[in-house]
Amino acid sequence: MTDEHMTGAEALVRSLLEAGAETVFGYPGGAILPVYDKLYDYADRLRHILVRHEQGAVHAAQGFARVSGRTGVVIVTSGPGAANVITGLSDAMADSTPLVVVTGQVGEQYLGSDAFQETDVVGITQPITKWAYQVRRAEDIPSAVARAFYIASTGRPGPVVLDIAKDAQIGTLRWHYDPVNFIRSYNPAPAVDREALEQAAEMINASRRPMLIAGQGVVISGAGDSLRRLAEKASIPVCSTLLGLSALPSDHPLMKGMLGMHGNLGPNVNTNRADVIVAVGMRFDDRVTGNTALYAPDAKIIHIDIDQSEFDKTVRSTVAVHADAREALDALLPLVADASRQDWIASFDRHNRVELDTVVDAELNRPSGSRLTMGEVISCVSEATGCEAVAVTDVGQNQMMSARYFRFTRPRSFITSGGLGTMGFGLPAAIGAKIAAPDREVCLFCGDGGFQMTIQELGTIMQYGVGVKMIILNNNFLGNVRQWQNLFYNRRFSQTPMLNPDFVAVSAAYGIAAEDVTDRAELKAAVGRMLADERPYLLNVQIDETDMVFPMTPSGSAVDHIFLAQGCLYNPDNH
Repeated sequence: MTDEHMTGAEALVRSLLEAGAETVFGYPGGAILPVYDKLYDYADRLRHILVRHEQGAVHAAQGFARVSGRTGVVIVTSGPGAANVITGLSDAMADSTPLVVVTGQVGEQYLGSDAFQETDVVGITQPITKWAYQVRRAEDIPSAVARAFYIASTGRPGPVVLDIAKDAQIGTLRWHYDPVNFIRSYNPAPAVDREALEQAAEMINASRRPMLIAGQGVVISGAGDSLRRLAEKASIPVCSTLLGLSALPSDHPLMKGMLGMHGNLGPNVNTNRADVIVAVGMRFDDRVTGNTALYAPDAKIIHIDIDQSEFDKTVRSTVAVHADAREALDALLPLVADASRQDWIASFDRHNRVELDTVVDAELNRPSGSRLTMGEVISCVSEATGCEAVAVTDVGQNQMMSARYFRFTRPRSFITSGGLGTMGFGLPAAIGAKIAAPDREVCLFCGDGGFQMTIQELGTIMQYGVGVKMIILNNNFLGNVRQWQNLFYNRRFSQTPMLNPDFVAVSAAYGIAAEDVTDRAELKAAVGRMLADERPYLLNVQIDETDMVFPMTPSGSAVDHIFLAQGCLYNPDNH
């Protein structure tokens, strides 16, 4: 305890620094103004990024957190400012992203009176955060911040909200900060259950057709190398969820691709042929399982997860291991026997070759004179970066195509909105990702619809010179909705055609270099120019509006009920 006295606003800033924050994303307003006034004095130690909308602040903080592995920080004002972070909080909760979001609040004497810009922030955000807490006294700020960072970053990470009344910001306290590393009744690091691991190892050793599924928990816990060693020792093919991409390099011989609605043939078909599935850090999302009644009928399920509430929620496990992914995999490794399962591994490759010869070839090798496809643009950018870039996506066809055609060599390289599927996520998330990793190339793939949802964040890029490379896959449609209308709604394209602005002209207004790409012959050179420029750069690429994402497992179907093209159902027994 020191004799240094200060306001609550200054204590907040000092507490953020003590918690390890170096960058915050935010937008000022009346109820948070005392904090912003103190930020002025700490500008050399705590960098503030002024976004153009509070939703952009949360998504930027998400991109920052997902790439860096650190907790993202957001500061906004009360009322509409706080309400504008709701989408981002929901997104962060769904995708296990550690955030501390500070909202201003009216003075304590006005609480509950419908005062100007008063909103019940805690009531609104409790269902979509790990913890939401209102601070009414200055002396409570340091301990609240310490507690918030501990909760946000431990166990299954997620967002925390601190709603700070104006009284607490302008009141005074004697400065003292203690990090939090224990909260009664909160156990974020459960001990690995040895008996459960022994059961899991026995099942794996006895199996003939085991499969590893890498979820985002593998990325979060830094368990990619542990996963690789287990897969190599036991000769187990690895498949990935959408958010698990980049946990293992794309070219690793045991990495067989992505699962799910638009996943690869091998993983999806063999889900229903496997006799053991080891699911690590994933929650059996409906886009991965399809119809759960028809999911993996022959498989025993080993589920490893830090969040106990995920066990048996949608798919019943045979063995549940409540633990951190890396700790569990490291402890499992010596219990698993060396094995060779070459025939089983080869079966993945046989299915994936069919996909390469049909779907991938059709996407990447269109005849001359035809319009560009999403896959060939993404593949071109991936190759031009040496597959070393961070790929950030918005939501829709651009997202699924990026997951399918971008290649990864390093972890924390694929940033997208998974559980919530938030259009508008991509642009601000790419800003945060680039700020977190200034030495890495950050490439954003966005549809023309999603890009316009947060297009104002071009102003943030302009102000701070954030060197994001933006690729708009522009088909003048809400492409993913159009695909469903095409397949399931008799081609009735209700409210999906879009009249778009001149994106190059819009970029020029923000001082951002940009160019249109309409012809296949222009693509490689344009990508080269974009990547050679250290500044932010935008390519507006005109895409064939009929381009669709295949393979596709229709919603509610079994995971191995897969269409290679419209009307073309895959028969795995013929291959």
